[in-house]
Amino acid sequence: TAHSLPEEKLGALETAAYLGVEPARVFKSIIFIREKHGKPVIAVVPGDRRVDGKALASALGEKKMRLTTQNEAEQLTGLQVGGISPLALQNHGFQGIIDESGLQYTTIFISGGQRGLNIEISPEVVIKILNARQASISQPL
Repeated sequence: TAHSLPEEKLGALETAAYLGVEPARVFKSIIFIREKHGKPVIAVVPGDRRVDGKALASALGEKKMRLTTQNEAEQLTGLQVGGISPLALQNHGFQGIIDESGLQYTTIFISGGQRGLNIEISPEVVIKILNARQASISQPL
């Protein structure tokens, strides 16, 4: 289900408040780069949590991962920060990983690939589309 939002950049917590849903169901997409060469990573985590870099690296068999800058994320994805979507990056060379907490919900909310658009979708569908791994990769804000 598509949900319209204001077109300015909203964070996951603001999006949850706007949609009237709990922040743990609004997932944000964060782009990471491996320390050594390899596919960039899109980490999908609940809006009320942040990516645990060590847990992410461990889940992917890496020693270290580096969070991209806003400019790097936009260059790698071709999307504006605030509109980076796992759905838009299907078949674009990213390795996907989703925080396993999302699996407790029938649906979660993710960016629709542009600011002002959010998609309510089954977490299993996101996993399938991205061929994503599931792991505990987040910690409280």
